[in-house]
Amino acid sequence: MNDAIRTTAGIALTDLILDLFRASGQMLAAGDRLVADLGLTSARWQILGTIVAADRPQPVAWLARDLGAHRQNVQRIVNDLEKEGLVAFTANPHHRRAQLVVLTDKGKQIYDAAMQLQAPWINELAEGLRVEDIETTRSVMSALRAKLEGNADAEEQA
Repeated sequence: MNDAIRTTAGIALTDLILDLFRASGQMLAAGDRLVADLGLTSARWQILGTIVAADRPQPVAWLARDLGAHRQNVQRIVNDLEKEGLVAFTANPHHRRAQLVVLTDKGKQIYDAAMQLQAPWINELAEGLRVEDIETTRSVMSALRAKLEGNADAEEQA
């Protein structure tokens, strides 16, 4: 049916990517269960974490870029978080329309509570895995991301 010929590395990478798709779905479902009692979903938690990880307040477009997500999807979730009092919008001195997103005190409390749940969960999940293997996997994922981002940049310039 498929006459395309893949290299040995191409076959291995295809298998890895299929496993990543499956693991990603399972990770999101597990995250949803972990933080459900806090009124969060994995997507909301990711956005809160991205805000926390930023070195300064950012507009939605930058948060979306950092997440590798579509701006419209992030905007919708940020709007929901704002309605629930977890984030607030502040003026952006560099752009009138692109407000900056900041965590409120309530947002910080919810995020901290989520991280308290995450620590024992991630430690249990990591049990039995070798740190060296985790670091190698992360290195491979970083290299793949860099290649994909390079391809996206090249396509945008064409």
